[in-house]
Amino acid sequence: MSRILEGPEGIALGVRRLSEALPVAFPTETVYGLGADALNPDAVAAVFALKRRPASNPLIVHVSGIAMARGVVKMWNDQADAIARAHWPGPVTIVLKKHDSIPGVVCAGGETVAVRCPAHPVALALIEAFGGPIVGPSANPSGRISPTCPEHVADGFSEHDLIVIDGGACHAGIESTVIDLTGDTACILRRGVLGIETLSNTLGGTKVIDRTRDLSQGCDSEPARSPGLIGAHYQPRTPCRLASTDEALGCENARIALIAWSTKEHPASGQIFPLSDSAHEYAAGLYRVMHMADACGADEIWIELPPIGAATEPNERAVFEAVLERLARATQSG
Repeated sequence: MSRILEGPEGIALGVRRLSEALPVAFPTETVYGLGADALNPDAVAAVFALKRRPASNPLIVHVSGIAMARGVVKMWNDQADAIARAHWPGPVTIVLKKHDSIPGVVCAGGETVAVRCPAHPVALALIEAFGGPIVGPSANPSGRISPTCPEHVADGFSEHDLIVIDGGACHAGIESTVIDLTGDTACILRRGVLGIETLSNTLGGTKVIDRTRDLSQGCDSEPARSPGLIGAHYQPRTPCRLASTDEALGCENARIALIAWSTKEHPASGQIFPLSDSAHEYAAGLYRVMHMADACGADEIWIELPPIGAATEPNERAVFEAVLERLARATQSG
């Protein structure tokens, strides 16, 4: 049975579990992660097994800062240094050639590793107390809704002896932006709350290419360099679909749970789970209300398309685009 622990007790037991090659759930600013010693292939394999995660889906390595990051990559370049100094700790993951110390299982057999420094005091305390890098895929069964509070993790792994370190609600709410810096041109592999324009500015105006559409269509023949690119993700157990604002406001079935930003009342007096029309608040609350809607016993969930057209700032639009990518995967079949 999963147990939720707070503060020093949680961190101390978490470190002990990590040292014993056992998974530990921990908070980050994006979502809760399922941690294990990144340098121990058996520990990493235990995370894959617990999540029932495909071996072709790589993991992100979490570090306490630049110094630790240098130890997990083959070469720490100027672009990585610029992004890390500007945005770490924070929701951006950097892909570089991996160091030989990183087991192949972490990287889906590829030659690159995804690394980031999370902006959460509990995560940083855990990594520093453990004294080494830890992997941290989302702490949920593979393909299901990502967890943004400790209760989500405990519910997802209720039948397992898992320690969940309580760090409250995640304030970013969706997974980190992933940027690949291994080639001549920087490439976005997964969208997040840090958009292309922000990262381009960080790199002195250097062009950054968005490869997310190519990758989602299966155009990349190499091993995956980022998590979240393979198949359906972020899915509730309840059948789920996207709805336009007109469809949401015209819903006539009370057995449909409605996740909406344009109204706080269900048109058919069913259950509604409101979201903000602010990009960052929408992202922060999305997985939380998806969990709530999934647990309410509805026949179907409708999610109103986010108001991306109303975004006036580039970074607001970037957040909504990242949210829309999650929703597309949450509602796809197969």
